[in-house]
Amino acid sequence: MSQKKHIHVNAFNMNCVGHIHHGLWTHPRDRSTEYRTLQYWTELARTLEQGLFDGIFIADVIGYYDVYQGNVDLTLREAIQLPVSNPWLLVSAMAAVTQHLGFGVTATVSAENPYTFARDISTLDQLSNGRIGWNVVTGYVDSGARGLGQDGLAAHDSRYDRADDFLELSYKLWEGSWEDGAVIADRARRIYTQPDKVHAIAHDGPFYRSHAIHMSEPSPQRTPVLFQAGTSGRGQRFAGTHAEGIFIGAPDPAAARAASRKLRQAAVDAGRRPEDIKIYAGISVVPAATEQEAQEKYADYLSHASREAGLVHFAASTGIDFSRYDLDEPIDYSHSNAIQSAGQNARERGLVTRRQLLEQFRLGSRYNTIVGNPSQVADELERWIDEGEIDGFNLTRIVVPETYEDFARLIVPELQNRGRYKTAYREGTLREKLFGQGDQLPDRHAAAQWRRPPAP
Repeated sequence: MSQKKHIHVNAFNMNCVGHIHHGLWTHPRDRSTEYRTLQYWTELARTLEQGLFDGIFIADVIGYYDVYQGNVDLTLREAIQLPVSNPWLLVSAMAAVTQHLGFGVTATVSAENPYTFARDISTLDQLSNGRIGWNVVTGYVDSGARGLGQDGLAAHDSRYDRADDFLELSYKLWEGSWEDGAVIADRARRIYTQPDKVHAIAHDGPFYRSHAIHMSEPSPQRTPVLFQAGTSGRGQRFAGTHAEGIFIGAPDPAAARAASRKLRQAAVDAGRRPEDIKIYAGISVVPAATEQEAQEKYADYLSHASREAGLVHFAASTGIDFSRYDLDEPIDYSHSNAIQSAGQNARERGLVTRRQLLEQFRLGSRYNTIVGNPSQVADELERWIDEGEIDGFNLTRIVVPETYEDFARLIVPELQNRGRYKTAYREGTLREKLFGQGDQLPDRHAAAQWRRPPAP
């Protein structure tokens, strides 16, 4: 009998008050308004490591949600991912109080410069001993583009073209500038770095130009673990070339299976293997010792949720002002320049009127929610893994830190008893923990072409 696949789990979070389940910051047990303190994040990191989470996946957005009703008023009142602070500045503190927890952190390509960003990544990968992942995003809100001095968001596919160029330059810096063995730290000869083993890279791309050496010595992973969340046609091609972890939204395991097969085929088309990517679905879990207690907890959560705030968030994701539609008027999803897959998924789920969307957002979001005792929740998680052909989940917070504590206390032991969850961390970097094939990208990845051959 073949060994059952272990389920990978990241805690899905954001450096803000309201992330996915809008309105829940008003719950009396929720501590998300403490997001401005280091103690909030270091305590959370310890909780996640005790629960053997693979990592914390920290979302981010450059800009704010001003599509719904044409203003930002409801976004501000309901704290819908605004205010939002820099996620990267949290990592050093959380890494200092943990040994194994990984960090998948979001950065928007259009808001960064590859030359300095590459140094930031190398620095954090060094300080965390190889536990850094980068969630590559291309941006999706006009407000962010305007804030960066642009007239508006660039065309959808053009944003991926820019990301391709950004990554190629970054690969040259991370993989090709410093040879293995360049740093010898020889005190007697007064040689820290051997100059003949450090090389200037040359890049003249359609969006970026750089002729320089990488400022940082190689980190344990060189290139961070690469995450990505776009599943449009162009997004799938980008993921097939670059991504190691892919975050999908799917209404059910059948839809997850269809998306997973397309993504794995995209990796094969790029000269990689289907198993070179880990696919994660977004999920919410409301567990308790008994089914009745879980339903009571769920009802309690519902009483604090904001359906309209969920609609504000979704309006930004699609670029569509739903406030202009009557409750039962059909919604036209066809002209989105934001997250194309968001509108497509909504159509496929039959969410074609504002009334239907508001019903879907009864917990403040469109995420699938599993409610039940540990056995029921584990059954459903296994169904998603096996039928959906995915590898794991981004577990979004409902009430902080209760969501993660409940999962660690109730669900992890149940999954461990079934042989579906690790009982200890694998040693090594985040990439080694996830794939078990070494600290750095395999030779079949696009980044490998920029590596310098070993010295004879």
